[in-house]
Amino acid sequence: MKAIIQRVTKASVTVGEDQVSSIGRGICVLLGISVDDTQRDAEYMVRKILNLRLFEDENGRAWAKSVMEREFEVLCVSQFTLQCILKGNKPDFHSAMPAELAQPFYNSILESMRSAYKPELIKDGNFGAYMQVNILNDGPVTVELTSPAGPTDPKQHKKTFACLNFLDWQRAKGKFMKLSEELRRKAVVFTQAGKVCREVLKHLCGCPQ
Repeated sequence: MKAIIQRVTKASVTVGEDQVSSIGRGICVLLGISVDDTQRDAEYMVRKILNLRLFEDENGRAWAKSVMEREFEVLCVSQFTLQCILKGNKPDFHSAMPAELAQPFYNSILESMRSAYKPELIKDGNFGAYMQVNILNDGPVTVELTSPAGPTDPKQHKKTFACLNFLDWQRAKGKFMKLSEELRRKAVVFTQAGKVCREVLKHLCGCPQ
């Protein structure tokens, strides 16, 4: 799991013409979930995000307080593109967790943040939507976080890939059913066209009906 954390004076998320979230002073977190991430990665990220000392204390001493200690706000936005792997100049996102699995996993991370902090101070974007994220970086201060790589439990690894294989099978099944239905419709059309052609030929040739 990867995260880009920016200290901000304000930040907001807009979808279309509607502003769906906004915060004042605090941190904006762009979060990218990989296919290998487990609950341990989520716990690590939540702990680090909320306890990073990015703010000054009451005496102006830098790097002394976390977002929780200052009671500032958090805006978290899911961003699968953080899991990009370049193939030449083209970005590849196969290492990102598929949306069907990533959305509930991401929601659980948000709930963990709200449980560990004040829930009204944890804001969210709109998962899977095309968003405009406006960030007024304070400093600028930007920190990149990466959770410990890969699951430590082999059973969890097998479970993750089993889910992915099931999703791939479901997609392939859907495509096959769609193709089969399309071929069946075309077969019906060709059969009907063949009957019409035979009737026309019989009429032209004067063949008995």
